[in-house]
Amino acid sequence: MMSKIKDLLIGVLFGLLSAGLILLVSRPKPGRAVLLRPAPTLRPVVINIDGAVISPGVYTLPFQSRVMDAVKAAGGLAENASPGSVNLAAELEDGSHIYIPARNSSLESPAEMVGSAIGLAVSGELISMININQASLEVLIGLPGIGPVTAEKIISYREEQLFTRIEEIQKVPGIGPATYEQIKIYLTVGE
Repeated sequence: MMSKIKDLLIGVLFGLLSAGLILLVSRPKPGRAVLLRPAPTLRPVVINIDGAVISPGVYTLPFQSRVMDAVKAAGGLAENASPGSVNLAAELEDGSHIYIPARNSSLESPAEMVGSAIGLAVSGELISMININQASLEVLIGLPGIGPVTAEKIISYREEQLFTRIEEIQKVPGIGPATYEQIKIYLTVGE
């Protein structure tokens, strides 16, 4: 009888040792903690489109939309549109301003649009601001409410003293609060 109890105890002890050894070997090795972050959300882009489109305005479009998508959202191109001067395949950025010029507008080639808020640069990148310390006469004339005389006054003012804030453009004779409100979204003084 003692022999049976002894054999049983040895069997139980061997079973416990085997189970402990298996648990010890199969236990995962300690490593570095990995912080899991949620996937970035693809936020929509909000753009302003005007010029030769059916319904100019501000539109919210899906992430990675193209200029053509903005044109479609605005009801399509107007009959007098000059789509060849805008890269319709360019990807939109949030806060962009797109201007589709008319065929007979003062800015006829994409090269003249570099550095302006009107359409796209030759590189195909969206241009969203006009640097009033560097813009040419033609680019300044493209701003709403700015004619050749006022554009000349802006250039004369900046030759005397560079603009440090966009609000300073109101010091130029002929640019009051109403005109400033129309053009301020297009202006920058550089970086």
